[in-house]
Amino acid sequence: MRFFRNYLRFLAAVQLLPALESGEETLVGGQAVLEGVMMRSPHAWAIACRKPSGEVVTMSEPLERPSEKHKWMGWPIVRGVMTLGYAMSLGYRALRFSANVAIEDAMEKEDGARVQKSATLPARTEQGFTSSAKSNAREKAATISQWMAVVNIVISLAFFVFMYKYIPLLAATELKRINPALGGRIVFNLVDGAIRLSLFLLFIWGVSLWKEIRRVYEYHGAEHKTVFAFENGDPLTTEAVQKYSTFHPRCGTSFLMTVMLISIGFYMLIPFSGFWARFASRIVLLPLIAGVSYEIIRFAAKHRGSLFALMTAPGLWLQRITTKPPSDEQAECAITALNRAMALEKERGGELVIA
Repeated sequence: MRFFRNYLRFLAAVQLLPALESGEETLVGGQAVLEGVMMRSPHAWAIACRKPSGEVVTMSEPLERPSEKHKWMGWPIVRGVMTLGYAMSLGYRALRFSANVAIEDAMEKEDGARVQKSATLPARTEQGFTSSAKSNAREKAATISQWMAVVNIVISLAFFVFMYKYIPLLAATELKRINPALGGRIVFNLVDGAIRLSLFLLFIWGVSLWKEIRRVYEYHGAEHKTVFAFENGDPLTTEAVQKYSTFHPRCGTSFLMTVMLISIGFYMLIPFSGFWARFASRIVLLPLIAGVSYEIIRFAAKHRGSLFALMTAPGLWLQRITTKPPSDEQAECAITALNRAMALEKERGGELVIA
């Protein structure tokens, strides 16, 4: 039962992945994971997850910036698609790590209890129990991680296409049949966009009612507060971090809201009137819309008084749902992750560009 609950929590977090991470390769950013935070700098990333026992498990690795390997990846629009794809891949790896920590902890307890209750096994020391339980837990968690990754990638893609492309288009098409006045290109796409946005908001709000996802939102707030403190040159202490807001303009939530709004305008330019032609165009245009949205978010983060910054305002409003005030322990996880990433960044001689 505990494993099934952890799996559902992981699955929900995967669906929220674009809203929980910030895709920007030249700045410090991060992502909330299960009972922890992932932080990254241009050349390093680190994760800190807290077990129920209070122990903080960490992992850090170097990174290579895509645009440093291939210059064309740094072109406008293209850089948005490549960077966001890279960030999503990294974010998924971070979620898998946090899920494995949770699974290993649960299995370690179950295996330890099973060994201790067995009357047929010879007596062992407490250290022997712990070692055996940890070994079995790691093996099982690694095995589960393999098939879990494949299953969740398939489910996530299917869920996204079905929920945010197929259902809104189908609903708008049926409404057009009921009321032909909704058949105009502009009106039709406004209806389609309104349905898509409503489904997105309903999902974001609905999962926030789940206590364990609410904790993910609290770690999301801890990540934002820590990034703000770093960007303002404050010491990375719990007291300094906690005074900042949980709303950050480079959040994935702002990006998703921008995508939702911009896509309405893009779809109005498509001349197709058939259902399947429209459906296919929505899939094909995804990279272009994502790239344009990335450029708007990037510009708005550097020019917060500009007109483009107003386009990101709905995303900041939505962060009232996707971020929650963190506890000091949750803030400590974010600080630990950022300190680990920055230590590795300095070892690799990286330089940060702070907006």
